[in-house]
Amino acid sequence: MRIVCCREIPEGPQLLQQWNALALQVEQPQIFYTSGWALAAQSAYRGELKPLILLGYESNELLGVAALATDLAEENVTFLAATTADYCEFLCAPGFRSEFMAAVFRELREFDPACIKLANLPETGATARALSANSRAQDFRAFQRPAYACAQVELGCGSARQHLKTQLETKKKLRQYLRGMERVGPVTVEHLCDPDDIRAALPGFIEAHIARFEMSRRTSSLTSLARRSFVEELTNRFAGKNVITLSVMKVADQPAAWNYGFRFQGSWFWYQPTFDSRLEQYSPGYCLLSKIIIEACSDPEIDVVDLGLGAEGYKARFGNSVRHTVHATLTRSLPRHVAEIARYRTAGFVRRSPRAEAIIRAAIGGVKDARSALFSPAFSRPPVRPAKTI
Repeated sequence: MRIVCCREIPEGPQLLQQWNALALQVEQPQIFYTSGWALAAQSAYRGELKPLILLGYESNELLGVAALATDLAEENVTFLAATTADYCEFLCAPGFRSEFMAAVFRELREFDPACIKLANLPETGATARALSANSRAQDFRAFQRPAYACAQVELGCGSARQHLKTQLETKKKLRQYLRGMERVGPVTVEHLCDPDDIRAALPGFIEAHIARFEMSRRTSSLTSLARRSFVEELTNRFAGKNVITLSVMKVADQPAAWNYGFRFQGSWFWYQPTFDSRLEQYSPGYCLLSKIIIEACSDPEIDVVDLGLGAEGYKARFGNSVRHTVHATLTRSLPRHVAEIARYRTAGFVRRSPRAEAIIRAAIGGVKDARSALFSPAFSRPPVRPAKTI
């Protein structure tokens, strides 16, 4: 198999069509695997990474795509979509998986990165299953560890869908929250697909997302100019395809909750939600998710509502199935490989042992205090010499 290495995605229509055809051939197609997603990430994160796109060809037929990237120093390799995609994969035509992955790792060996970090690989996906054998042949040492348990709501069919819909609609908690908001004004939900409508609603969504995170003393990803650019670029890339869906719940015509998500190949994705913190007592985010699942039950083209990455408690309460992901680290350096395994096992031990965690946190705090004292103005100022007496 011939590998073509590109440091930027060529936007020729033939390549993009072949790329998307491969994306639909994986076990569970995702919007994250499409050329549109990769192009949006390439455009938005140009100042933070360098694309490394490996294309596998037989004659002129595209048989494989590995959409990777390096850091600016070109020392480490990751997926191009690592910071934006809930699932990542190498795309490959059926029957060519081993050949393509072997060719990719031969190319990466020539590139000689210090480390390859492949995040969010579906645990049961073809890439995760074939990774170790195909990387070992090129002297890469691979270590896979569990990453996320992604909750999903499988809708089932026929009576199962109707039962799930009725169960949600009659939930006492949902009716209580909706009644509370209805005392303020009528509650409505709309799903925006037109790019102009989405662009008009994005500023309010972004402002609410940032404010919500600030209230809990965290930093929203949307404070990053690159992330905001990515969301806008994604909206433009999928214009006219009814894929990007910004769901908005309004109370008295004022937005109360949002979900920037996608409807793609039978999946409705709960990707980036937020709500107006002033209405927190009515759990508008919970209400919006309930409404999305209820609507999905009536849509024969939707099979699953995917709640994506993140271990928030409400996801476990809604979900009736789980999709696991793994994180793979590959290196040709034995010390790096051993250190990666040791770091993971130490972290696991610390999580299981509250006493060990307390000791390590105290030690880290002591080091931080010592560093603060060392670099404080009082410490770093030269001593004041006493004045000479005459």
